[in-house]
Amino acid sequence: MFAGVGLALVVTISSTALCYYWAMKRRKMRRKRAELFRKNGGLLLQQRFTAITSQGTDSSAKIFSAEELKTATNNYNETRILGRGAYGTVYKGVLPDETVVAVKKSRVFDESQVEQFVNEITILSQTDHPNVVKLLGCCLEIEVPLLVYEFIPNGTLFQHIHDRSGPRSLTWEDALRIAAETAEALAYLHSTAAIPIIHRDIKSSNILLDENFVAKISDFGASRSVPFDQTHVTTLIQGTIGYLDPEYFQSSQLTEKSDVYSFGVVLAELLTRQKPISVGRPEESCNLAMHVVILVNEGRLLKEIEPHILEEAGEEQLYAVAQLSVRCLSMNGQERPIMKEVASVLEELRRSFTKEQTMRKTDEPYNEQGNLLREASSTSSLHRSEGSTQLSMEAEMKASCQTPR
Repeated sequence: MFAGVGLALVVTISSTALCYYWAMKRRKMRRKRAELFRKNGGLLLQQRFTAITSQGTDSSAKIFSAEELKTATNNYNETRILGRGAYGTVYKGVLPDETVVAVKKSRVFDESQVEQFVNEITILSQTDHPNVVKLLGCCLEIEVPLLVYEFIPNGTLFQHIHDRSGPRSLTWEDALRIAAETAEALAYLHSTAAIPIIHRDIKSSNILLDENFVAKISDFGASRSVPFDQTHVTTLIQGTIGYLDPEYFQSSQLTEKSDVYSFGVVLAELLTRQKPISVGRPEESCNLAMHVVILVNEGRLLKEIEPHILEEAGEEQLYAVAQLSVRCLSMNGQERPIMKEVASVLEELRRSFTKEQTMRKTDEPYNEQGNLLREASSTSSLHRSEGSTQLSMEAEMKASCQTPR
């Protein structure tokens, strides 16, 4: 009996100790998360969101808990990875209400830039453009904050340009529209957003395509806002080789024209379907930006264009986009156009191409019918000259039936 009581006592004490241990562990975890939340600017961000709401402006951004995103991504399972980049890894997540999201887990976080980070989240949470990926929220209670974006299902522009094994290849019409949409979004960020934003890492792998192949600029991890009274900001150099503005690389002074240069490289990619850096090209042309400038200056552009693109687009369209790309790629930033002008030129080229395509489709039946009538008339005249109207009619019908359509 005493042995049974003793065993029960041991079990009770052990259970109590275990419960106490887990309670202390959870309390310690809560304290740590609260500390990280404060360190990563959580209180400041809450104040900013409150201020936005009090001004009557709607911000859809939310502060997520670490547990919410851990569950959404199945504990950041490898099978949920959407992509990896220089700044981090993006996971596919599913929220309790079945909303599919993209969760970006950065590699590092600069604690000295907390206020800047909060500013960027505040700005991006108010950014509302159909061609900019929407920021849905963030998680600040872990060592490196997480960002949560809307999920875009059709992959990156880079994949669609350079991976030809996919179910759909980009037509010239697609290329023009995607370029125009991206340019319009950059023009909005540079001049229309609440505070001007320089993306700083524009490249084809940061342009996503949704279910309708609509372009969406993504990955604002390197972005910087520019105060209205300034023309540039001085920063540590960030960007991607092949897209990086040489002027910014030399001076460390970031301006909106740095995005213009990077966009010029994307235009060159859409034109040539070649990668930004390639050892397969001559040494002086391994950089696609230089390659396209050389091709245009030497009049050799059309030799580098894929035959089906040349046939679909036509020389006039190709040279117009090539010239625009070369302007964007000027070594002198002041000589580059602003994105608003680039967007305007591309939209005009789109309208011109659509009009030309419509006219071509309208003219085809007319031309086909005209050819048939001319052939039939010629045959009929030949037989009438031989004095046989009946034979003439039979020949005309036969010619009409035998003419290929």
